[in-house]
Amino acid sequence: MISKILLIDDDTAILRMLTRYLSQEGFEVKSAVNSTQAFQSLEQDRPDIILLDIMLPDEDGLTIARKIRRADSTIGIMMVTGKKDVIDRVVGLEMGADDYISKPFHLREILARIRSILRRKEVIAHNAPETAGQVSSEKTAYFGGWKVDLGTRELTAPGGKAISLTSGDFRLLEIFLKNSGRVLSRDQILDFVAGRQWTPFDRSVDTRVRRLRGKLEKDSASPEIIKTIRGEGYLFSAPVTFNV
Repeated sequence: MISKILLIDDDTAILRMLTRYLSQEGFEVKSAVNSTQAFQSLEQDRPDIILLDIMLPDEDGLTIARKIRRADSTIGIMMVTGKKDVIDRVVGLEMGADDYISKPFHLREILARIRSILRRKEVIAHNAPETAGQVSSEKTAYFGGWKVDLGTRELTAPGGKAISLTSGDFRLLEIFLKNSGRVLSRDQILDFVAGRQWTPFDRSVDTRVRRLRGKLEKDSASPEIIKTIRGEGYLFSAPVTFNV
């Protein structure tokens, strides 16, 4: 099956270069120079991966990434930019991007990162009770009195209070729910959530887990739901049930 890629960048030279190269590598490639064209293309044909420039003439890439991620949690998103600021990278991941690369880049690196995102999507689909992102909007997960609507991305505490989560933290929770009772290493979590290439941010897994514990645990210093398995990773220990 041919994977589809949507390029969103106002630099037509880069669009031509990437279109030619990725087409030669066997991908079906479409392009857009602004958000209007991008969303028109998304309505016509859903891509597997989007390469999204952070600086566009009508709307910034971070906002576009957030809108895309809200509409579809399964499309791979790679932010492409000339900026090298660490904050931009972190914000991009928080907005729901799977990976991030700065210009100038090597075409082989772009290809390797695209293939890595596709592999992660396959791993998630294989390990999850149901293909990630293709869960019915009516599907709900329950654990320890908590309720998680995987379609609307809403988390409800045992007392009925709605709990706010960032896009990145919800994705982490979703991975834990679909791998309940299974120890996940930091590398596996990075593969699922953040993009394995981000070696400078490996410890961001601990930050994400700490934030999520702060929402779920009665005492985050002595967690009962998300447990640390020394030398191995993290374990979501609460039994999880899924209802449609």
